[in-house]
Amino acid sequence: MSSPCDPQHAPAGDVGAALLMIDSRLKGVYDGKTKTDPEQQALIDQFTASLGPEGANAVLDGACTLIFMFMKWLRMAHEDHDKDVIEYVVPNLVATMRMMPKSVRPEAIPTMAGLLVAAGTDLSPSLWRKQYGDWTKDEMTPLEVTAFLLADYINRVTDDPDFATRLITEALSSADED
Repeated sequence: MSSPCDPQHAPAGDVGAALLMIDSRLKGVYDGKTKTDPEQQALIDQFTASLGPEGANAVLDGACTLIFMFMKWLRMAHEDHDKDVIEYVVPNLVATMRMMPKSVRPEAIPTMAGLLVAAGTDLSPSLWRKQYGDWTKDEMTPLEVTAFLLADYINRVTDDPDFATRLITEALSSADED
């Protein structure tokens, strides 16, 4: 029986824009910058402001698609080693989020953990979240943090600082060819 949270029913959103934002954050961290460059942040803020409500929702759906795709890749990688992605990835990311109280308020962590579990069990994070109402402004940064931490986790597992970004761009390229 198909679930109402089945990924085939979910909008993919603007995965490219979401990936651009996550990749930009990754590069900043990997370059040793502890704070976002003010000029870069101004560009991100300008881009976000230019989206309008529909564009912002598309980027939001795109971030959920990234989370789903990252967790799918991690699930397959963990299964290759007879390990459960939820057992290994979710506690790691939750512990990291708990150490980031300025970016991820404690009350947002259960929602982000739920998104990870939904994606880890092959459900759409955006449709799973939609069951509980609209996204709140306070959940936007934690959502970005969640996608960022997943990408960073993948990059560390593969020992390749561009692997997560390349994984998505290759998937998008092959989808365009189909």
